[in-house]
Amino acid sequence: MATTQILQRSNTKVEEFARAIVEKEFVPNIIVNNAALINRNGKIWEVDAQEFDNVIDTNVKGIANIMRHFIPLMISKKQGIIINMSSISGRTAHALCSPYCASKWAVEGVSKAVAKEVPEGVAIVSLDPGIIYTDMLVSCLGHFAPQYQSPQHWASKAATMILNLTPLDNGASLAVEDPGTLPNLE
Repeated sequence: MATTQILQRSNTKVEEFARAIVEKEFVPNIIVNNAALINRNGKIWEVDAQEFDNVIDTNVKGIANIMRHFIPLMISKKQGIIINMSSISGRTAHALCSPYCASKWAVEGVSKAVAKEVPEGVAIVSLDPGIIYTDMLVSCLGHFAPQYQSPQHWASKAATMILNLTPLDNGASLAVEDPGTLPNLE
């Protein structure tokens, strides 16, 4: 598991990180809040409880921990945007990855709910990054994965989009242009 995922899963570690940011008198204007762990392909009854818990703890609690500690900092500055990374799997259902789908549906829901709680000047959005050729995609799609966009190609599209977000986007569920479509995994 990546270090950032372990950091985000720990409320205490995120709190310490936020405190260190404040001590340096820096509050970010934009946070790309990404926590992404996927289960091995399998039906829900084939996924053991610990693997399910790891996906939920990382993808849902990690997102919540960052918001919990950074939204108050943004409120004090009266500005800031948090982009919670969702997935196409948070808006449609896909076989063999139900824990991941559940976690990304939760990201969509918590983003919309928190967007109703923040004051003017602060925005919470969810973003479907689209399908990107990463190790995670290889774990899901195997030999199909290389046909999708590279992280570098994605980054140039996503950066432009993210930098153009404003507080008026609060509560939106967005997608990076040309996200692609997944093959049927069943």
